[in-house]
Amino acid sequence: MPSTVVHVAFGAVVATALLREFDAKALAAVCAFAALPDLDTFLGLWIHGGHRALLHTALLPVALGALVLWDSHREASWLRGRFGARGPHVAGVGVVALALGGIGPDLLTNGVNVLYPVHDQFYALSGKLELSSTKGLVQTFVDLGENGDTARGSTETVHYRTGVDVERGADPADAERVFPIVSSGLQLLVVVVAATSVFGRFREANR
Repeated sequence: MPSTVVHVAFGAVVATALLREFDAKALAAVCAFAALPDLDTFLGLWIHGGHRALLHTALLPVALGALVLWDSHREASWLRGRFGARGPHVAGVGVVALALGGIGPDLLTNGVNVLYPVHDQFYALSGKLELSSTKGLVQTFVDLGENGDTARGSTETVHYRTGVDVERGADPADAERVFPIVSSGLQLLVVVVAATSVFGRFREANR
């Protein structure tokens, strides 16, 4: 599964692409948005099934996006008052990073409870899209049929193993706790691309 390092890397890519004014504070804010969903790893210790549900719901970026949009149109904007004229823009980019970098990678691998708590069902869009000479356009990202693997179960039945919470309920005393950094070559490439992009933006900003 994507680690927090990978989520932050996705957030950094979003930041380098969308931030108008690029500096360490704005970058850190956007990356924090991307890392936010992983905090439900700890919440899952008290709320069974909460990991990949409580802060991985798509309703979170929708609600935050609406809040940022509403605040940005107010004369007495809290974001502008607290963070200056660029506050709403940085927060908006952060919401994009939350959706694409914080929730998206998990939805496309192991799955998230994408509409929690309105609809308690984990979904994983881990499929493929290809053009076949005999079958035409084939996609397996969304497959809810009898043999489909898109729907994964609810908070009552699904548990995602982490280094913090190995098993549902109390962890065995001898449980191995694994904290992934990168789990594939593609994830490593994302981290490298993010680091390169950040370096490039800082270099341009300091010219």
